[in-house]
Order: sequence, then structure tokens, then C-alpha cells
Amino acid sequence: MEHRITSTPVLDIAYLEHGPADGPAVVLLHGFPYDVRAYDEVAPTLAASGLRVIVPWLRGYGPTRFRSAKTLRSGEQSALAQDLLDLLDALEIPRAALVGYDWGGRAACVVAALRPDRVTALVTVDGYNVHDLAVAGEPAPAAAEKPFWYQYFLQTERGRRALDRDREGFCRLLWRDWSPQWADADRAFAASAPSLHNPDFVDVVAHSYRVRHALVPGDSRYAELTRAIAAQPPIAVPTIVLTPLADGLDAGIPGEPDADPEHFTDLVDVVELPDIGHNVPQEAPEAVIAAIRRLLL
Repeated sequence: MEHRITSTPVLDIAYLEHGPADGPAVVLLHGFPYDVRAYDEVAPTLAASGLRVIVPWLRGYGPTRFRSAKTLRSGEQSALAQDLLDLLDALEIPRAALVGYDWGGRAACVVAALRPDRVTALVTVDGYNVHDLAVAGEPAPAAAEKPFWYQYFLQTERGRRALDRDREGFCRLLWRDWSPQWADADRAFAASAPSLHNPDFVDVVAHSYRVRHALVPGDSRYAELTRAIAAQPPIAVPTIVLTPLADGLDAGIPGEPDADPEHFTDLVDVVELPDIGHNVPQEAPEAVIAAIRRLLL
């Protein structure tokens, strides 16, 4: 494993690299409020199979930094997707397999949908992780809305201050709520917590949960990409969906897990994961490893 930094038009992106430089590339993308530690068991195992594995810290996390103080600290899905494309360009990777969940799942799904020429395969947790902003104002049943309290709290300045004053306490609660059956969550959180102290973390997070409800504007540099996302484009690359059945964010949604099959034209499989919560790569690393091996090896 090597810890490296590469420069893109907006960011100095920090990332971990495992495996041979000439191996087929795989990019592993973490979510909120997690970090690269989510893939500590996945990455070396894939690298041992001959894959070149890239694990970046997203904008606002760990040692990744904005290159200019003037850049909007955007957390919108189009910004995350463009960061991924910029990373591939900076590392001169023409095509890569993508793995993502939560914010990282959004970046992976958007790039797979809009730039399939850059993606060999996709492993996505909980299906089509692309926000449809056109219906963002439509409420779900109250039970389904309840787990998203943190999003509504962060739309207020009180919520923003709460996150800023106690990043670890705020995010540790989310880890526990979203992975209620994960016995090792507290130990794992301690390893990831330092990444939450990035100077841009609070701004990026607050913007993410405000822009998706149209409370603040997005960054104009991503306007074209945002318009393309609004069409909810299908994903045509070979895809495996991992569905955690004990995800606390889905606690209020009854019925069968939704893999959004209408959004995939090459859906290889939907793998349900009993007793696994939101942080799939850390709770069920073997499932992620098996999915990538199935698609690439």
C-alpha cells in the first residue's frame, strides 16, 4: 500500500494505492461519514488478485484538500462524479471498475451512467444511487423520513454548528444507527474519525444536504453535468447490486429491497446481505471482494 496525492483542477486528492501499477484498475469509493478505512480488508485482497486498487478520500475528508480558497465547498453529486473523472484523468487510467456506497455510490453510478466508456464494471450498494432532484421536494411516508433526521438538521445553522462542534459524536451516532447489528462499529469508527477533521468537512457536508433540497445553489462549474444527471440516465455497464438488509437508513421502508432494476441494462445480479448495515465494505468485505472478482476475474 502507498499513500499518494495527485492534483486535479479543483483538488489535491489523497488516495491509497494497492497492487501492480499495470493491473486492471478498480476505484473504491467511501461514503458519508466514513473514509478509506472502509476498504482496509477489501483493497489488499483485490490487489493480491493482480488488480490495481485506488482508494481516494472524497472531497472534505482526510488529507484531500481544495486547491483554492475561492472554490465553493460543494457536496453535490455532480461534483463528486467530476472528482472521480478528474482522478482517473490525473492517474492516466482510461477505464476502471467502480465500487461505491452512499456518497461514493453516487459518484460511481453517475460516472457509470454518463461515461460508460470509462467504466469496466460497477458494484453499487443499494442500487441506483443517483438523486432525482426533480422530486426531491416530495415527502415519503413519515416512517421512511425518520432515519433522515440528520439531513433536515443540517439544513439549519443550528445543525451545522452541532456538526462543527462535535463531529465525532454526531457521526458516531449515525454509524450506530445505520449499522445496528455491527458489533465492531465503535472500534472501526475510531480509525476513521481523524478524516472528519478535514477543514472543509462541515462545509461540504452542509452543502450536500442543502443543495439536494434546493435550499442553496450548486457550483456553476458542474451545471452541465447536473443537467445530464437530471435525465436519470440508465447504467449500461455490467453491474452487481449489494443490498444490506439491516441498513438503518432503510428501517422505515417496508417491503422488498429496491435494486432499481429499471435503471440497469446489464444487471448481473442483486446480492442480499442479511444482518449487514449501511457500511457494507467494512461489515461484509467478502461480499464486495466476491462481486468484483465475479465481474473482472
